[in-house]
Amino acid sequence: MKKQKIVVIGAGIVGASMAYNLSKRNQDVTLIECNSAAACEVTEKSFAWINPSGRVLKNFRHLYDATLDEYHELEKELPDLNINWHGALTWGVPTNMEESRIQKLNRQQLIALEPNLKEYPEEASFAYGEGAVDPIHTTKRLVKKAEEHGANLLFDTKVMQIKEEGTQVVGVCTSKGFIESDVIVLATGAALPELCKPLGLDVPVAPSPSIMIRMKSKEKLIHTLISNSQFEARQLTDDTLIAAEDYMDESEENGPDAIGTRAFEILRRHLKGGETLELESIKVGMRPMPEGGYPIVGFHDRIKGLYLAVMHSAITLAPMISRLAANEIIDNVQMKELESCRLSRFSVPNKT
Repeated sequence: MKKQKIVVIGAGIVGASMAYNLSKRNQDVTLIECNSAAACEVTEKSFAWINPSGRVLKNFRHLYDATLDEYHELEKELPDLNINWHGALTWGVPTNMEESRIQKLNRQQLIALEPNLKEYPEEASFAYGEGAVDPIHTTKRLVKKAEEHGANLLFDTKVMQIKEEGTQVVGVCTSKGFIESDVIVLATGAALPELCKPLGLDVPVAPSPSIMIRMKSKEKLIHTLISNSQFEARQLTDDTLIAAEDYMDESEENGPDAIGTRAFEILRRHLKGGETLELESIKVGMRPMPEGGYPIVGFHDRIKGLYLAVMHSAITLAPMISRLAANEIIDNVQMKELESCRLSRFSVPNKT
């Protein structure tokens, strides 16, 4: 096995997972991040739900099916990840969940599971195998482990340009100088298209904003993850509760602060003990949304050594996809599990 010089750009959950899987297989890995620490952008603002149960296109289903087992294996390697396998409760909203992955709970079962709700539906769907992580802790733990495996970490470092000779990448020009590489992994989320444009590449990824609300909680008020027509919330820790909301616009009425404040007030009203919640922050995260909603992963067909890794459901998919991607990069193989994720699926055939 040839030891390659691999630069991973971006230290969110995807970049951290890539650096971890590449470094543990004895590659010469450099992880570059423009911020002062890992998980400073969209990962920090993630609801971090490990959520494989929704209905997805058939040719991507196998990726989601493998995620829970992948996380359980990752727990064995990194036992201090502290994954909360609390399951997810859903009612009153379209779920599109695979029926085989859920069980129906009646009102009495819901009361036993979530005793701090003030109102209960007659029935709810419970995805009992699902969980959630602390996205910042998880990402930093992966980065730390990559460093223990020999990865070089460069924070506060901006990538200015990807350098190529002919059709082969040779390195990156950064704010701290040039770094030579055989392979460059782009794991920069919604910023990925900007890095690709100077190379003449059009990558169909757009920012998809979401709102994350953090609250201080004097006690544990929610035991599972709850998603219903009123709110989507979970306990991040025993003294921190988080909620997720859809972004609307920047108006005074429907801007992030207004939406976040309304979500906070809803939780105060709907939870026993909710009056003790204290609003800590309201932040907008720019999630990457590939066209069609599914990951773009793999070497670029035209530029040798340029590897793309961008996905919307990054918390759910990153550990498993990054392991498969590391196999492709190190072993020079095409992993059949990733064939549906290629950028080439967006190519328009020439008309004759």
